[in-house]
Amino acid sequence: MRFKTNDEIMDVLEGRTEEEYVRKDPKTGTKLIEGIVVGRDKKVIPPEEVQHFAALGCTNREIARWYEINEDTLRYNFKSYLEKGRVELNRSLRRAQIDTALSGNAALLIWLGKNYLQQSDAGMQTDENRVLPWTDSEDIIEADIIEEADSGAESDD
Repeated sequence: MRFKTNDEIMDVLEGRTEEEYVRKDPKTGTKLIEGIVVGRDKKVIPPEEVQHFAALGCTNREIARWYEINEDTLRYNFKSYLEKGRVELNRSLRRAQIDTALSGNAALLIWLGKNYLQQSDAGMQTDENRVLPWTDSEDIIEADIIEEADSGAESDD
């Protein structure tokens, strides 16, 4: 139990129990809810709440269980709100990723570059940076050396 004041702490130290702090006659009230009426029980479900739950990453099953309705009923009546919520979630996650990457997370910068900018680890293969074939044959190696020497001598002329 959390105590808000020093008096409450002193009461516990003096021997008063936690039950003495529980309200004996709780106040009740009525809340008017606006929303879409769904299901056989005619439950009223605020669409903004459904969108908020979707934006938090809740699955359709979790949202349907919260409101105690069928998952198909949820999808049928709140399709656009579920989609908007999921778009909000994706946007906020993307923003958080970009902020984290720009604050110095190199791994996330690389991942974002690969996924959003189609960058690659492989690089571009051109004739200039192509890897030369490997061989152990001395005849070919000597021919290459002679060819290089001849081309160097011709360029000096």
